[in-house]
Amino acid sequence: MEDVFLPIMICGMLFIGMPWLILHYTTKWKQAPKITDEDERLLDELHLLARRLEDRLQTVERIVAADNPDFRPARPAPDDSYDFDRPNLDRRN
Repeated sequence: MEDVFLPIMICGMLFIGMPWLILHYTTKWKQAPKITDEDERLLDELHLLARRLEDRLQTVERIVAADNPDFRPARPAPDDSYDFDRPNLDRRN
């Protein structure tokens, strides 16, 4: 009896269980919320606002540094590996 039951269980797991598991999670993944066009526009606006604020901060720091030679910005130097001027390459229109 055990000689017949074990192969049937293994075949059931391989041909029914595994495809069901894969298809189940594939369906869940496809139903996951995605970024909308409105969210993407909001992110673009926030990115532009952050760039403008960074420019303003640099201007204020230059003015303060011109008035006070001992002034040092409290923030670390920006990482040169990231380019803030490059467009968002992951956009889907």
